[in-house]
Amino acid sequence: MTFTIAVAGKGGTGKTTLAGLLIRYLHEHDAGSILAIDADPATNLHTVLGLPEPTSVGNIREETAEQVSRGSGLPAGMSKQDYFEYQINQAIVEGQGFDLLAMGRPEGRGCYCAANNMLRVIIDQIAGSYDYVVMDNEAGLEHLSRRTTRDVDLLLIVSDPSLRGLTTAGRVLELSRELKTVVGRTGLVVNRVQGELPPPIADRALALGLDLVGTIPEDPLVPAFDSYGKPLIALPAESPALQAAYAIADRVLKV
Repeated sequence: MTFTIAVAGKGGTGKTTLAGLLIRYLHEHDAGSILAIDADPATNLHTVLGLPEPTSVGNIREETAEQVSRGSGLPAGMSKQDYFEYQINQAIVEGQGFDLLAMGRPEGRGCYCAANNMLRVIIDQIAGSYDYVVMDNEAGLEHLSRRTTRDVDLLLIVSDPSLRGLTTAGRVLELSRELKTVVGRTGLVVNRVQGELPPPIADRALALGLDLVGTIPEDPLVPAFDSYGKPLIALPAESPALQAAYAIADRVLKV
């Protein structure tokens, strides 16, 4: 059975970095097959993982719609569902010990309800063939709210150590409770903490009903890797951010 991990939070909090480090953790612990899904329209997960930019599912939908509108149609003998499934499988990028699929924009310029429903079913079927799925989501959880057949086992909400950041994290928690997709466990991760977590931050998290599962310290290696275009999944073992992410994974995952 597939174990699905969703990582969410507003841009700039380090959620994509955490998603990448969790993927590395699962790979190093021989947890099984792993599918990374970049469900943030900003599409940055591939840079953290050191992979080329993938073709997104949103682009596949848009290009197919344009083909049909131009009258060029689909390959002979191929249904739209078969064509979508073929294109999505072609868009999966293979990494070392994991695969990556980018979602792109959740909706197109027009109304493609039937196409979107078809794509969601196909993606759920593909994801179901992996042992673990790690989804990097935006704060709005747009793609998470559109999933169809499976639940989310673990939702990690990432915040910076500020009261404004915690307020956004609280909104993400509220939104997750409104989704039709069932979320098993939700945890808060506070990133870029300098020293001890300030008591007002811990108090605010408690007041918002956020379960603090760990903190990640400010790590100079992270911006240094970013500056030189190095994938964050390759952080050295002595990296404080990597060590903290692994400690969180030990706490919330049974690998």
